[in-house]
Amino acid sequence: MEQESWPRGGAVPRNEAHGHVTREQAAPRGEPRRHPHDTAYAALDLGTNNCRLLIARPTDSGFRIVDSFSRIIRLGEGISQTGRISEAAIDRALSALRVCRDKIVTRRAARTRLIATEACRAASNREDFRDRVDRELGIRLEVIDRETEAMLAVTGCLPLLDPQASGAILFDIGGGSSELVRLDRDPARPQAVPKISGWISLPVGVVTLAERRGGVHVTNESYAAMVDEVAAMLAPFAKIHGDDLAGMHLLGTSGTVTTVAGIFLNLPRYDRRQVDGIWMDDVEVTRTVQRLLAMSYEQRVNNACIGTERGDLVLAGCAILDAIRNAFPCPRLRIADRGLREGMLVQMMREDGLLRIA
Repeated sequence: MEQESWPRGGAVPRNEAHGHVTREQAAPRGEPRRHPHDTAYAALDLGTNNCRLLIARPTDSGFRIVDSFSRIIRLGEGISQTGRISEAAIDRALSALRVCRDKIVTRRAARTRLIATEACRAASNREDFRDRVDRELGIRLEVIDRETEAMLAVTGCLPLLDPQASGAILFDIGGGSSELVRLDRDPARPQAVPKISGWISLPVGVVTLAERRGGVHVTNESYAAMVDEVAAMLAPFAKIHGDDLAGMHLLGTSGTVTTVAGIFLNLPRYDRRQVDGIWMDDVEVTRTVQRLLAMSYEQRVNNACIGTERGDLVLAGCAILDAIRNAFPCPRLRIADRGLREGMLVQMMREDGLLRIA
C-alpha cells in the first residue's frame, strides 16, 4: 500500500490500515532525517466517554511524554437507546479531535495510532462518523475489537504489576465496555513476562450502566442492582478464572479507579503523579466507595476529583468495580492512570526497534 507523505493542510500522517505512518516518514520531504529518538509518536484513544491523546519520544529506558490531552466528550451518550451517535456527541468529538490533530501536527508526530472503541463498535452510523472525521480533520480512526482493547491495556499497565506477585486481575472500566484479563506468572520463570490465562470484555461501562440504572440520584438499593447486573455478566469468567488467587492483586485502569484514588487521598484537585501506581487495600477501597455513596449528586459534582463531567457516572463505575472485587477477592488494588495510549506507544516503539521494556 502506498504511504502518504507528511500531510499538507493539517491532516494527520497515517496509513489506511493502521492509522499511522512508518518511521521512514518521520521528516518532511527535503529535510534531514532525524535521530530515531527525536521522532514523536502519538497515540489517540477515542472512547465512549473520553477523548485522550499522548505524544511521546523514545528514550533509552522507555519514553518521555511531550504533550497530552484529555476531554470528556460522551461519544456514546444515548447509543444504548437509539443505536446511533448523536449530532451533539459528534460535535463534541470533532471539537476534541481538532485539538488532538493540531497537537499531533505541531509536535510533528510522524508515527501515530488513532483508535476508537465501544461507541464506534456499537453505533449504526459509525462509518458516517469516521468519514466525517476523516473529511474534516484528516484523521482516519481505526475501530479496534475488544480483544485488541484488552491487550493494549495489558501492554500499557504491565509495568505496575507487583514483581513479587504471582499474577494479577487487570481490569479497564470504560464508558461502553469493561475488559478483564487474568495474568499469571510462571513460578519456574518469575522474571518472564506473565502469561494471559484468560480475558473477557463485558458489554457494560459507566455510560451505559448509568443510562440504564440512573446515575444522578443513586440509592443503596439501586446501587446494589447495578452491582448485581454486572456480577451476572461476570459470573462465567469468574467461575473459570476466580479460583486460586493466592499471591495475586487487582490492577485497575480507568477514570473510576483514579477517581476513587483521588477521593481516598483527599486531593484538593486531581493529580496524576500522586495517583498512578498507588496501592489501596480492600478495606480502603470499601470505605472510599461508601464515602462516595453517601455523597449527594451536588456534593459529587462539587468535588474537584469528580466534577460535573463525572458526577452522574462515578457510582456506576464503582458498581462495576465492586462486582469485580466480589468476583476476584484480592486483598490489594493497584491504581493505574495509564492504559490504551501507553500500550499503543509501547507497541509502535517496539515495532521500530526502539523499545525493549516489558
